[in-house]
Amino acid sequence: MHKDILVLNAGSSTIKLALYPGGEAPERVLYRGEADGLGGKRGRLLIRDASGEPVVDQPLDGGHEQALETMLHWLAADSGHDPGAVGHRVVHGGTRYMQPVRLTPAVIEDLERLDGLAPLHQPHNLAPVRMLERQTPDLPQVACFDTAFHASQPWKARRFALPRHYTDAGIVRYGFHGLSYEYVSRYLCRNHPRLHAGRVLVAHLGNGASMCALHHGHSIATTMGFTALDGLPMGQRCGSLDPGVILYLMDHHGMDLREVEDLLYHRSGLLGMSGISHDMRTLLASDEGDAAEAIQVYCYRAAREAGSLAAALRGVDGVVFTGGVGQHAAAVRAAICERLDWLGVRLDQERNDGHAGCISADNSIPVLVIATDEERIIAEHTRRVVSAAA
Repeated sequence: MHKDILVLNAGSSTIKLALYPGGEAPERVLYRGEADGLGGKRGRLLIRDASGEPVVDQPLDGGHEQALETMLHWLAADSGHDPGAVGHRVVHGGTRYMQPVRLTPAVIEDLERLDGLAPLHQPHNLAPVRMLERQTPDLPQVACFDTAFHASQPWKARRFALPRHYTDAGIVRYGFHGLSYEYVSRYLCRNHPRLHAGRVLVAHLGNGASMCALHHGHSIATTMGFTALDGLPMGQRCGSLDPGVILYLMDHHGMDLREVEDLLYHRSGLLGMSGISHDMRTLLASDEGDAAEAIQVYCYRAAREAGSLAAALRGVDGVVFTGGVGQHAAAVRAAICERLDWLGVRLDQERNDGHAGCISADNSIPVLVIATDEERIIAEHTRRVVSAAA
């Protein structure tokens, strides 16, 4: 297969696009773009070429469908490239899909049945699939799953303490952000092979946030569970919560299931704690005490989860920060690492403030900042799946 590979990563308010050449390993990107603010009043589409120069920069006043139609029209009319396959990020693969898979009508229906396990993501992930299926039914499409990377975890790490028939029905810990963790694992293998062979804590911190314990490059434990609601506090999601709180809210505050869902997915996390914003950049720039408190809780909980993962690993040889917050928020990294000194973590302030690749002091275990690239992983998987079927 020599035609280009289009990657679409559709989220709750964004669609990311990347176009990779089809005749070589997808190590370089031809175009990269993002439509953000979808569904709001200030949507915008920005696409850059390989040199970083903008080739499209225009407002969007519609939702996901308009954004995707605009992207596809630009590809067909102006880019000069003809995608031969499309790879999609799909958050949840359930118990059945543990590897990237060619999308067929039957597979798409299977994945749509998992909407309730990832209500913020799965419907948006699959909407471009359905649109392309209608418009170009012969174009190969491949689903790459955020849950798949964590299939290597031991069973004891995946099971809840529930009666077995619930476990057998698929109520287990799945884990998410797997495409990001897979990229970090491959990056370490190429650039830090000794660390890759050891025990590494990876923190993917962004509007969605999780942490993962890697041993020999494989996931052995992670903070997210059955849904992407578990674990760390996030931009709008609460993270780990005593399930008794849900029962209390329903019993004493008269909330129904949909109201609880809205609270936990949309009105909690940094937004709920601060009452200001879900955006870490806004909170770091704020003088409000509630903003400072939200950041402190966020960092404290991350350090606590790191301790849990360190126990799963039985030691830590290095730490990696990735994701938008992990890559760019030096103050957040410092606050988390300050609580990890018992693991041998010590930051160099100048390196950390400069977001250097290695931000640890000379007397510390390695602490790295790595810019994740989920789209590249999706492109590589798409190439392999489509080539195998040719």
